[in-house]
Amino acid sequence: MSEDGLPPLRAVIAAHGLAARKGLGQHFLLDLNLTRRIARAADLASGAPVVEIGPGPGGLTRALLLEGAGHVLAIEKDARCLSALGEIAAAYPGRLTVLEADALAVDIPAALSRAGQTTPAQLVANLPYNIATPLLVRWIKAEPWPPWWRALTVMVQKEVASRLCAEAGTSDYGRLTVLAAARACPRRLFDIGPQAFVPPPKVVSTVLRLEPRAEAPDAATMAALERVTAAAFGQRRKMLRTSLKGAFPAPEGVLESLGLKSDARAETLTPADFLALARRLGASS
Repeated sequence: MSEDGLPPLRAVIAAHGLAARKGLGQHFLLDLNLTRRIARAADLASGAPVVEIGPGPGGLTRALLLEGAGHVLAIEKDARCLSALGEIAAAYPGRLTVLEADALAVDIPAALSRAGQTTPAQLVANLPYNIATPLLVRWIKAEPWPPWWRALTVMVQKEVASRLCAEAGTSDYGRLTVLAAARACPRRLFDIGPQAFVPPPKVVSTVLRLEPRAEAPDAATMAALERVTAAAFGQRRKMLRTSLKGAFPAPEGVLESLGLKSDARAETLTPADFLALARRLGASS
């Protein structure tokens, strides 16, 4: 038995027939020391409810509860995992709510309310690789702002983490960097190698934390920012005076009025530069 009195995760997976499914982006993290390290990276002492996406057999779920999470709302799409999660719920009465649903379709604040929990909540998750970026973009664009989450502590592919935290002028810098920087402060915490997972992925994973900015662009500015970054990074090898024609009828004049070089390329602009362009686009719409 493990410290929480429940069977080791390998035994749980075998008992419930939980072979990881590639189509669901599943890679199970079995080392309780690592899952507890992730749980400790979150601010569980705040007492805020915790939302977990894709708990699978419940390795991180157990760590969150062991480390003191008052209540965890676990959203799991794979019905095969529900019985294993039910065993955890029975071991922690009143502290775990399991919701069978696709995280991409869940209204999380409403789900928290139905579970008797309030916002803002913390989100702590080993995100399924195949939906990590869409989920992060959705949470960054959440309305109203400040959002329903007080922090996102998530494990993603190292490549995604690099894009979220990239500096202007680097090859990883792009749309995701700019959108994240507009509303959040991303911070890399630590990497986890493939050998820690079952089955081992072909990539290194990174745990990172995002905290929302108190002062952030409104929904209209974020929509304009998406348009501007789509145009600029959609043709990132071209000069801005050409690539931004998808957003502005006369981009050279707009760039010059903002003190930006029209012969520069997208990766040389800072997030603040892109926000200035987005606000100009919003004002002209």
